[in-house]
Amino acid sequence: MTHPFLGKRVAVVMGGLSAEREVSLNTGLGVLAALQEKGWDAVGIDWKDGTSLPKLLEDHGAAVVWNALHGTWGEDGAVQGLCSCMRIPCTGSGILASALAMDKVMSKRIFESNGVPTPRWRLLSHDGPADGSDADTLADWPLPFVVKPANEGSSVGVSIVEDRAQIAPAIAMARKFHGGVIVEDYIAGTEVFVGILDGRVLGSVEVRPATKFYDYEAKYKRNDTKYLIPPEIERPLVEKAEKYALDAYNALGCSGHARPDLRISQTGDVFVLEVNTLPGMTKTSLLPKIAKSIGMDYPTLCEQILASAK
Repeated sequence: MTHPFLGKRVAVVMGGLSAEREVSLNTGLGVLAALQEKGWDAVGIDWKDGTSLPKLLEDHGAAVVWNALHGTWGEDGAVQGLCSCMRIPCTGSGILASALAMDKVMSKRIFESNGVPTPRWRLLSHDGPADGSDADTLADWPLPFVVKPANEGSSVGVSIVEDRAQIAPAIAMARKFHGGVIVEDYIAGTEVFVGILDGRVLGSVEVRPATKFYDYEAKYKRNDTKYLIPPEIERPLVEKAEKYALDAYNALGCSGHARPDLRISQTGDVFVLEVNTLPGMTKTSLLPKIAKSIGMDYPTLCEQILASAK
C-alpha cells in the first residue's frame, strides 16, 4: 500500500510550552531521526516561548505534522485545532478526543457513562488555597489515595498520600499545574499499559517500578524499572485489561496511536486510569517496546503513525 504522505514534507513538532517540554524534545528527536532513517523529508520544529507555531509551520513548508508534543497546548486539542485551521494533517487523535483525554475529569465522566471501570474520584478546585489548607475536605477519604493535576501527563505533580499530614503538600503541589486537582483511590496491584494503533491493540506491558508507582523519575530518570512483555499475570486478566483499554480509547473517540494506563487490583479488578493520546515515543518508551514485541521496529512504528495523520 502506498503511504498517504509519500513525497510530502513532515514537520516533527516538539518541545512545546508545557511542563513536559523535556520529554517532548526526547520524543521528537527520536521520531525525527527514525523518519529520516526511513528516507522521509522530515524537519524538526522546536516550539518554544516567544515563537509562533503557525509561522514555524509555514516557514518550514510543513505538509503534514508528526505531533511529538506532550501536555498542555499540544496534547489537549489546541495544536490539533491549529493544524485543522491550517489544513495540515496531524498525527494523533482529533480535537475533541484529545481535549477529553487530556482532561482527567472529563475522561472519568466519559468512562463512567460508557461502563469503563475507573477508580473512585473527587475533584478539587484549581482556585483553592495554594498551600493545600483545604485538606480537611478529604478527612473522610480512606488512605492511601492519589492526588494529581487534572490536566497534566507524564505523572507530573502526582502524589500518593499515605499519611494525613501529606494531604496539604500533595494538593499544593498539584495546584502548581494547569487545571483542577483530582483525588482518587489508590489501586494496589499491577500496572499495565496497553498500546493501540488505529483502533487495534498491539499488545501490553506490565511495569514494575522500584518506586511506589510509575512516576516521572521511574519513567525517565531511573534504570531499575522492569518491563514485562507480555505481562506476567493470568492471560484472562490481560485480555480484560486490553478490552477495557480499547473501550476507553473508543469512548473518548480516539484515533491513531494511544496508550491507555491501567491498574489491576490484587483481587483481579481492572481499572482504567487514563488514555495518553500522545504517549512518549523515545526508543525506550512503552509503545515502541510493545511494537517491538510484535516485530515492528521503531522507525516502522513512527512511519505507521505518520500514515494515520488526518
